[in-house]
Amino acid sequence: MTTTITYNHVLHIDLETYCEINLKEAGVHAYASHPSFEILLFGYAWDDGPVTCIDMFKDDIPQDVIDALDDPKILKVAHNASFEMTCLSEYFFIDINPRQWMCTMALAMQWGLPGSLSMLGQVLGLEEQKMSVGTLLINYFSKPCKPTRANGYRTRNLPKHDQDKWVTFIEYNIRDVEVEQNIYERLKGLSQPEWERNVFILDHEINKRGIMIDREFVDNAVMIDGEISSRYLDELRMITGLENPNSTAQFKQYLKSVGIECKSFTKKTAPIMLEETNDSTIRRAIELKLFCSKTSTAKYKAMLTGDNGDHRIRGLFQYYGANRTGRWAGRRVQLQNLPRNSMAELDLARTLVKDGDRDTLELLFDDIPDTLKQLIRTAFIPKDGCKFIVADYSAIEARVIAWLAREKWRQEVFKNNGDIYCASASQMFKVPVVKHGVNGHLRQKGKIAELALGYGGGPGALKSMGALEMGLEEEELARLVKMWRDSNKKITKLWRTVGYEAMAVVQHKKGKGRVGNVVSFVMERGNLVVGLPSNRRLYYQRARIAESNKGPKIQYHGVNQVSRKWKIMDTWGGKLVENIVQAIARDCLAQAMLRLDRAGYVIVAHVHDEVIIEAPMDAKVEDVCMIMGESLDWAPGLILNADGYETPYYRKD
Repeated sequence: MTTTITYNHVLHIDLETYCEINLKEAGVHAYASHPSFEILLFGYAWDDGPVTCIDMFKDDIPQDVIDALDDPKILKVAHNASFEMTCLSEYFFIDINPRQWMCTMALAMQWGLPGSLSMLGQVLGLEEQKMSVGTLLINYFSKPCKPTRANGYRTRNLPKHDQDKWVTFIEYNIRDVEVEQNIYERLKGLSQPEWERNVFILDHEINKRGIMIDREFVDNAVMIDGEISSRYLDELRMITGLENPNSTAQFKQYLKSVGIECKSFTKKTAPIMLEETNDSTIRRAIELKLFCSKTSTAKYKAMLTGDNGDHRIRGLFQYYGANRTGRWAGRRVQLQNLPRNSMAELDLARTLVKDGDRDTLELLFDDIPDTLKQLIRTAFIPKDGCKFIVADYSAIEARVIAWLAREKWRQEVFKNNGDIYCASASQMFKVPVVKHGVNGHLRQKGKIAELALGYGGGPGALKSMGALEMGLEEEELARLVKMWRDSNKKITKLWRTVGYEAMAVVQHKKGKGRVGNVVSFVMERGNLVVGLPSNRRLYYQRARIAESNKGPKIQYHGVNQVSRKWKIMDTWGGKLVENIVQAIARDCLAQAMLRLDRAGYVIVAHVHDEVIIEAPMDAKVEDVCMIMGESLDWAPGLILNADGYETPYYRKD
């Protein structure tokens, strides 16, 4: 990785720890700051030398290793380095400087490889592999145990309780460091721009800073949800006679017993059943089942679990979580998939929940589970004396693809701050379209076409986006696809060009493909490498050409985003364009975050193309939007625009 710092030595570190609370549920910041937290084993190695494991029950960490933690001339390396950085910071009561650290997990994901240490070692074919016994040992020593008569009712396993296991645990720790050493040697030459290193550092700071929750509001939301859910279940149990009405299988049997055939009970099929049923008792049962399925406590409870006492929850973002594009992934509360808030009386509902006023809440709002669901965002608040400034890029992917394809009419829309959905509908139907005005009904068709068809999708993509539920007829979908493509000929050409250039490079194993002098394709070490205009690169491991009944296609090895397994995957022109556009959009946000940080703004969260800033009361939304909308040196002509608002709690404007 490109860096301006020359290090004298590399110190590889791996920790094994203990804590009473669950690491995955609470996050490393709450975990490491808990009173029960301790380091069990401290494994380390200098450069490519032998590994030493310090048994913290017997020995202390050597002073030269402790001194190295704050030495800027020594590079500290760990796999998932945020864990080691956070644990060591809490253990030694010191400020860890992330600029002195390198994360081999981040390097792996930047290279299109799996982040999991065991999977990564297998994919790289390392001679030393992570020991498979690790999970068993971690469950034994690193977590509380269930007190039983056989173990003397103890709540924790110590080395003295199984010396053989402890010896194996030490071997496991040593092996992890050896694997990490080898991975670092393989990946340390990865070429990434210096600004991306700064993004990694900023990500660590944002995760460390965390975002505040309104603890009183969250506590009362969980309480109200529990009380109402319990009451709904009791009523549903009384109506249906079911022992467990939460069971969809049992509820389907109830429906069958009252003459309703139900293949699947979902939020889509339930409203149809309500329309077709006149029996008030059956209708009430269906309504109650719907209410129960909307329970919203999971995210609220995740907030409580992550609160280590100061009401800020941390570690919510996984750097490079989507390693196909470099976008972030959410952790625990999952800010990336929070329900939208569309209710008019949001502030009133929030006040009633915070006051714990369930009776008034039920009097004014019909669907309490849905109300609590829509209020999840509002649990996030700024610290005292501050407000939130929320700003996001408007139609960022549509802007990027228009810039890449040089689709001039679209660029003119963005240049003039036009509505891309109206403009798209106007191009498709050849009539003026104005939101809430002339031909305004066509805007919805323009919108769904924009959202579904930009990357080569057809009628199926429109269906997946909810076209039929929005009132479109199935027979008009193919025509809608043709109209959109006819209106965006340069974008459809971009799919073909990208597919052709990438395939030619993979096929011939040499040469360089280019698209518009801003995106490049090259083969390196058997991998397809896509060069982005920001100088960041996307990697498609072990790319090759495979034959299919539709002709040749590109295959590569990658992490399946659903199964999380390393698999052979297919890609094509439209899919590559999607990856490239989303990667560029991500780089726009990343560089905007760097600029905002340099300007002194305190970023506490970011969601997709949006930043959430904890700002003093005199800060101006316009200033934030101006910084986000500044042009980028590496994207001349890309028209960026950010919209924002200020709010006393997080919400969708």
